[in-house]
Amino acid sequence: MREPRWLSPAEQRAWRTHLAVHKLLMHRLDRELHAHSLSLNDYEILVNLSESPGRRMRMSELADVTIQSRSRLSHQISRMEAKGLVTREDCRDDRRGTYAVLTDEGWETIQRVAPYHVGGVREHFVDRLTDDQLEAIEAAYAPIVEHLKKLR
Repeated sequence: MREPRWLSPAEQRAWRTHLAVHKLLMHRLDRELHAHSLSLNDYEILVNLSESPGRRMRMSELADVTIQSRSRLSHQISRMEAKGLVTREDCRDDRRGTYAVLTDEGWETIQRVAPYHVGGVREHFVDRLTDDQLEAIEAAYAPIVEHLKKLR
């Protein structure tokens, strides 16, 4: 085994700052959504369904875009079905496929909660940075996202 390329002090600070921002921000946004009886995972699924044609997505596609295993998503959807936010429907053209479908209650929930969530994203992230900093973050993360997508 080769000797690892240890992180320099600057690289270590950048990595640890990234980890802290990610963990703290996701924790804060998740806690704020709990006031609306949602988790961050629930919200992400509601957003994806609300933005999809017919407010529906194949479960396999939804698992891919939310970066979850199919079994984890299935459990998540079961919990959301119990809350009346989504339903499952069989695919007419593929008997093996299933759709997750946003219910009217799910649609009303995302419309009601979205302003609060966006307010939290602004308060805890966007408004803490300049436009140049936001552009730099996007530019820095875009190649990492593309690299990791190829590895999936």
